[in-house]
Amino acid sequence: MIIDKLINKIQELQAPIVVGLDPRLSQIPSHVKDPIYAEQGKTPAAAAGAIFAFNLSIINSICDIVPAVKPQIAMYEQFGPEGIACYRETVAYAKSKGLIVIGDIKRGDIASTAEAYSDAHLGKTDVEGEDMPIFDTDFITVNPYLGFDSIDPYLTDCEIYDKGLFVLVKTSNPTSSQIQDLKTADGRPVYAHVGELVDHWGRGLIGKHGFSSIGAVVGATHPAQGQELRELLPQTFFLVPGYGAQGGKAKDLVGMLNKDGLGIIVNNSRGITGAYQTQKYRADKKDFAEAAREAALDMKADLEAHL
Repeated sequence: MIIDKLINKIQELQAPIVVGLDPRLSQIPSHVKDPIYAEQGKTPAAAAGAIFAFNLSIINSICDIVPAVKPQIAMYEQFGPEGIACYRETVAYAKSKGLIVIGDIKRGDIASTAEAYSDAHLGKTDVEGEDMPIFDTDFITVNPYLGFDSIDPYLTDCEIYDKGLFVLVKTSNPTSSQIQDLKTADGRPVYAHVGELVDHWGRGLIGKHGFSSIGAVVGATHPAQGQELRELLPQTFFLVPGYGAQGGKAKDLVGMLNKDGLGIIVNNSRGITGAYQTQKYRADKKDFAEAAREAALDMKADLEAHL
């Protein structure tokens, strides 16, 4: 199962890390984008080309030390068709380098719309009787706000094509409490009920490590809730955003692990891809890809020291 492939890579590399590929043009060095602008002008196509060149260097620099990457599709969609092509090419290249790819798409719709999203990102799209993969990510993020109707089509493709989900449960943003922490009639928070639904939805896809391919997004910025959810959801693997720039620290993640030290993969986006712009790595005058590798190794050491 795909969840076992992810856990095996985490164990092999001793790095429960996923690098977020969320590039902004302001993050891309001039020596990467200026030649492309000179040839194509400052166009969406040139922007997508610069992002892809940047992504290739980042992927090459970290593919042997981390198990996964997580491209955020909005950063590509904003450049239109060329941006979407860049997203697809980024996914394909990352997979060719042996990385697990988590497509951060946060879709949340029902019926045929959800089926179309699932076909595009997890399964295959039917073109007049010919089935073909489109984005072919290993996992995607989804929003469960519309209930089981918004999850069911993905579960089918997860089973058929050996794919996985990370369902939003307790997110890292400060105002998540406005909805996720609301108390229901039984006095428990909404996120606990959603977590239990995720556990129920994933029971048919349990791998050999005891975790389901249907996981949960649980923010590093909420360690108490993360520990509560781990106790509530022993078979649910957590995708953990919020480490680093958002304030989450390695020590905050201890309660999210199970007794075997498993159960999480921690996202770091600009803390790695934008490391060369920070004082710590700028002082060494490292290339952006070299700085990204060093930042990933520093994160690995930080997690090892606390977890």
